[in-house]
Amino acid sequence: MNDDYIPPKVWTWDKGSGGEFASINRPVAGPTHDKPLPVGKHPLQLYSLATPNGQKVTIMLEELLEAGHDAEYDAWLIRIGDGDQFGSGFVEANPNSKIPAMMDHSASPPRRVFESGAILLYLAEKFGAFLPRDPVARTETLNWLFWQMGSAPFVGGGFGHFYAYAPVKIEYAIDRYAMETKRQLDVLNRHLATNRFMAGDDYSIADMAIWPWYGRLTTGGVYNDADVFLDGASYDHVLRWTREIAARPAVKRGIIVNKTSGDPARQLWERHDASDFALRTQDKLSD
Repeated sequence: MNDDYIPPKVWTWDKGSGGEFASINRPVAGPTHDKPLPVGKHPLQLYSLATPNGQKVTIMLEELLEAGHDAEYDAWLIRIGDGDQFGSGFVEANPNSKIPAMMDHSASPPRRVFESGAILLYLAEKFGAFLPRDPVARTETLNWLFWQMGSAPFVGGGFGHFYAYAPVKIEYAIDRYAMETKRQLDVLNRHLATNRFMAGDDYSIADMAIWPWYGRLTTGGVYNDADVFLDGASYDHVLRWTREIAARPAVKRGIIVNKTSGDPARQLWERHDASDFALRTQDKLSD
């Protein structure tokens, strides 16, 4: 870090300056190599990784199945560290080269859906679930869904990056994004003081969008010891909500789909059938 740094008149890309995740970002779009996406047996084909954004969608799909909807799906692993998101097939599914992306083969021609919030909304409308019909409750659900989509970059790309992943610790950057992250946690804590779920009494896609980010942030699930650094234990209403959602069977399944780290028994690299949770977690495949 150079305190005397002066930005150049025209910025140029230094491939070696991005830290741990430098390989997953670049200043141009488009594919880097030819690689078609695999297609499984179900109409819904998900291409993802178990980041918080990926977990939103696998939780939604498992919740739909838990509720009795015909929402069977194949979940294919996209290894962003290996550049899978820059393959030609993935770029066709999502020109922004970010997970998750989904193809709905029940439509003709197959319909692409990208951006995690768009996928949640698409599935909610397709199956008529987890999005209230009442105009007031529906609006409140969408308020919080889009709040999360707009706010999470401050948590992930901002706080998470500078606190956990940046090659140097920059006090100004960490302070800036820690302040914003705590403000967002306070917004949630105040709201959840008088609401069981984000839109009131009913669990919805707003909860599914917010929980993988903020619920896990306050309970030690992301960014090393960030829960201690941010005093996650002080957000008692967020913690109550977090624990209630974490206990849901569909959530327990959804968070391990496309997961490649941690306990091998909690890693299901690909999901193609409901039986995979019992038969194909990584501890069983590595025996």
